[in-house]
Amino acid sequence: MLLRMYGRWCEGRSFKTQILDLQPGEEAGIKGAVVSVVGPYAYGYLKAEVGVHRLVRISPFDASHRRHTSFASVGVLPEVEDVEVVINEKELRIDTFRASGHGGQHVNVTDSAVRITHIPTGLVVSCQNERSQHKNKALAMKVLRSRLYEHLREKQEKELQALTGEKKEIAWGSQIRSYILAPYQLVKDHRTAVETGNVEAVLNGALDPFVDAYLFQAARRVSP
Repeated sequence: MLLRMYGRWCEGRSFKTQILDLQPGEEAGIKGAVVSVVGPYAYGYLKAEVGVHRLVRISPFDASHRRHTSFASVGVLPEVEDVEVVINEKELRIDTFRASGHGGQHVNVTDSAVRITHIPTGLVVSCQNERSQHKNKALAMKVLRSRLYEHLREKQEKELQALTGEKKEIAWGSQIRSYILAPYQLVKDHRTAVETGNVEAVLNGALDPFVDAYLFQAARRVSP
C-alpha cells in the first residue's frame, strides 16, 4: 500500500521511479522494497516521510474480520557522489543469486541478482531489477554508498549528542503517521497534527498537505 502510494505521488510530480529491489512477503504483500526516485528536490520532499507508518484495518487475511494494526518503516537516503564515501572492496562480500519474480512476473534463469554485504558495518543491500549482473552490482553499490553515508552521519550525530548531553528524536523508530481504515477513516500525522478523513485520496498519492506541513514546521525550527 505504501509502495503504491509513493508511486502515485511521484507520478503526480513527474518524478522518475525505479524499483531496485522487491522482497515478497511470506504469505502476501511485500516484505521490503528499495526504490530510486529522481526529480527536482526529490530528497528534500521525501525526507518528510522518514519514520514508522501505522495501519489499522480489517485484515483481509482474518476469517473473523477483526481489526489488525501493522507497521512499516520508511527510510530515505540521498544519492551521494563517490568522493563522499570511500569503500574498500576488500571489505565487501558480493553474492549472486537468481532474481525471483513477484506475482507471476518473469523469473531470471541466470544468477543476475546481486547482494553486497559491507563486513565492517554489517550493512546489506541487494538489487535484482536488471537482467544484467553488472548493472545490478552498480545499482547495489550506489545504494550501499548512500547507506554508508547515512550510517556515518548518524554515528557522528550520536557522538556529538554524547558530548553535549543532548538527546534528539530518532525518526526511524518513531511513529509519524497513522492510516486508520476501521472502525472510522482517518489519516493523521502525529508530528504536525494534520489529518484528513479522505483516506482513499491519501493512499492514491495525495501526500502534499502532510509533506508541506512537515517542511514548514522544520523550517520554523531552524529559522532564527
